[in-house]
Amino acid sequence: MQRVAVVFSRNMAFLSRVNMVGERGSGAGKGGGGGGSIREAGGAFGKMEAAHEDQYFYNLQKEQISKLKDGLHDEISFHEEQIKRHQEAINRHKKRITEMDKE
Repeated sequence: MQRVAVVFSRNMAFLSRVNMVGERGSGAGKGGGGGGSIREAGGAFGKMEAAHEDQYFYNLQKEQISKLKDGLHDEISFHEEQIKRHQEAINRHKKRITEMDKE
């Protein structure tokens, strides 16, 4: 559920940027919107705050992708181990059949 919220918030941020007249963080009424007193004031601090916000979401997304990859690697390892166990069972059964045929 958290991943959906992050994706939704990133999409909303993108949509709000598309509709802006000015740069993000350039002040209220100039496309920066009301993002707090620093961003409303505009100027370098407003732009810096907008950049920090973008960096935060970028890092968050990178961390989520990394966790997803780790989880997939774990699943792959699990399935490879299962394949190994099944192959060993198949070999045991084939060996039993061969032994039965010899009798």
